[in-house]
Amino acid sequence: MRVTLPILVLSVLALAGCSKKPEAAGAPAKAEAAAPADPSLITVDAGLAQRIRIGKPEWRQIASELEVSARVEVDVTRTSRIGSPVLGRVTEVRVEEGQDVQEGQLLAVLYSTGLNEAQLDFLKALSQRMVAERAVARAKTLLAADVIGAAELQRREAELAQATAELEAAREELALLGMPPQAIAELEKTRVLKSVAWVTANRDGTLLSRRASVGQVVQPADTLFEITDLRQVWVVADVPEKEVSHVQPGRPVTIRFDALPGREFRGQVSFVSPLVNPETRTVTVRVVLPNPQRVLKPAMLATLTIHGHPQERLCLPQSAFVREGDREYVFVRRQGDVFALTPVRTVAAGAAFRAVEEPDLAGADVVLEGAFHLNNERRRRNIRGSE
Repeated sequence: MRVTLPILVLSVLALAGCSKKPEAAGAPAKAEAAAPADPSLITVDAGLAQRIRIGKPEWRQIASELEVSARVEVDVTRTSRIGSPVLGRVTEVRVEEGQDVQEGQLLAVLYSTGLNEAQLDFLKALSQRMVAERAVARAKTLLAADVIGAAELQRREAELAQATAELEAAREELALLGMPPQAIAELEKTRVLKSVAWVTANRDGTLLSRRASVGQVVQPADTLFEITDLRQVWVVADVPEKEVSHVQPGRPVTIRFDALPGREFRGQVSFVSPLVNPETRTVTVRVVLPNPQRVLKPAMLATLTIHGHPQERLCLPQSAFVREGDREYVFVRRQGDVFALTPVRTVAAGAAFRAVEEPDLAGADVVLEGAFHLNNERRRRNIRGSE
């Protein structure tokens, strides 16, 4: 059978059309993936607007405060470390730790042969002075009898002055070696050597440590006792170097002690170290604190609050802040009804406000009340949008 050319072409086109797979009715076209929304943004609708209050930060005059941990230390200007004046063996200890002592009080007794040489020098100087005194007395008698001239008397008086000076030097040497005045007076009277050295207190105070024991051999370089006057102490704190620019001597401080709940002590910064501790990156700050009742004891823990000068600062109420992790945030208007959760750096400005140091929010619209509810709604929407 003959098939005409037009009929053949139509047949081929029909078969080609039948070979294509028809698309399912109503099937959506492939859409491009949408960019994810910013999770820190939230649009305030009419319902949320009734639960929040929007306003601007206000300038308030506040005194900045820095709170750091501190400790009590002894006032080193009122502290003495006492050692043995000579090489010797401890034969007696008269005091115990924590005991109050007076200047000149006997702390320990030592047996020391090294003290004999100084005592001998003292007795020699004493004898020389006595000889010089007698020589002057004879010279005066002879001068009166016109046996000698005035020059001879003057020579002998000069020898007496030298002997007197040597005697006083020997006396001071004995005192430096720990010999009390009464023992020196007894030596001068009896001229009997005693190989005994005395360790005495050189100030009034409290005995903080005792390192002397009976039978112990000690040398002049050894510290046997430590005495301090606890009627005045130091409160010492380590301030982070990034905060030390706000701390100067004279700044008022408030101190609270863990061991004395409910009590506050006031003072002022007396010293700021010129050095930074390279290991802790801190600077030592010190406060001198009177302690007449001695209720403050070395190594007590404290909290030191350093008060700054009043300054005008941008402040927000406490209700404007929310916490996410370890940071503080506020909601700042981005545009229209869209607000952004914005991280801030703040300092305390009293019980009801906080001063915002970063970023600069001057003139910005901020959620002053209801930030907590707004943040909960932001989280809920983000969770719902991710499902």
